[in-house]
Amino acid sequence: MMNTFFDASVWEKAWKEDRNTAINKMLNAGMDPTRVFDKRAVSFNKEVFSEGGKKRTNRILSWIEGQNVDFNGMTVLDIGAASGGFSVAFAERGARVTAVEPNGPLRELLQKNIQDLPEGSVEVIAEPFEDIDLEGKGWQNKFDLVFVSMCPVITDWDGAERVLSCARGYCYISMPAGRREHSLLDEVRTLVTQEPIRDEIMEFAYLLHLLYLKGYSFESILSREVKTSKSDLETANKEVINWLKIHGLPADENSLSIITEYMQQTYPDGQVEYQEGGRFGKVLIRLQDQNMYSRKPRQA
Repeated sequence: MMNTFFDASVWEKAWKEDRNTAINKMLNAGMDPTRVFDKRAVSFNKEVFSEGGKKRTNRILSWIEGQNVDFNGMTVLDIGAASGGFSVAFAERGARVTAVEPNGPLRELLQKNIQDLPEGSVEVIAEPFEDIDLEGKGWQNKFDLVFVSMCPVITDWDGAERVLSCARGYCYISMPAGRREHSLLDEVRTLVTQEPIRDEIMEFAYLLHLLYLKGYSFESILSREVKTSKSDLETANKEVINWLKIHGLPADENSLSIITEYMQQTYPDGQVEYQEGGRFGKVLIRLQDQNMYSRKPRQA
C-alpha cells in the first residue's frame, strides 16, 4: 500500500481510468462539456456579473493576491473564460489577458463584456485549449499566471501538465472536491428512483497528490460554497434531468413527465428557486518563487 501511495504512475493511471470524474460522468451521460452552457449562457452571465457573482470573483482573486501575486502588468492566460467574469476582473487590475473560450454563446457575451476595457487588455481565443499548438503559438512558459476555474480542460495528469507548461510564475486551478449539491435534485429524485446519490472525492484529490509527488510547491484551500439560483420551469426541468443523467439515475421521458407535473404543482408561478453548490478545491502552484510567502506584520 505504501509503495503504491507514493508511486506517481499508479495515481496517473487511476485518474485517467476513473469513470467517476466530472468530465467522464458528463461524457458517459452523452453530454458535450463544451456545449452544456449553450442555453444557459445568458442566465449564467447575469449571475456572474451580479453583485453576488462579483463578490465571489473578488474573494478568489483576493485569496491569490494574499499569496503576494500582483496582477498589475501581469500576463494571464484564462482557460475556459466563459463570459469573462475573471478576465474582466484581471484586466481591471491591470493585467494583459488571453481568454480562451470555445463555447459560442459564452464567447459572444465575453466580447460584449470587454468592450469598455482598454483596447488590447483582453485577447479572445475561440479555439479549444486542447487543440492549440502550444509550441507553435509560443505559449510554453509564456504567462505569468495560468488560471483555470471550474473548466473541464484538465481531465487527467497529462491535461494538468499541459496547463502547467504555459505558466512561468503561477498556476491557479479550481475543481469540485466532492458531490455537487443541488436542492432541487434532492427534492425530486425520490419521485423517480430510490437509488441514492453516491458521494465522490472527484479529481481534485488526484491533482493535489500528484502535485505533491512530483515536487511542486503550492498552497491550497477547500471550502463549501452554496448559492441561490432562480430559473423558469422549463430550464429547471432540463437542469434536473441533466443532473440525473450525470449521476446515472433514471432520466427518461417518464421521469421528465413525473418531474414536470410535480414542478408545475409545486411552483405554480413558473419560477423555481433552489440552492446549488458543494465543496470546491483551489490550488495556487508556485513555479518560480517556491518559498513560503509571509505577509508583513501590521504596524502598531
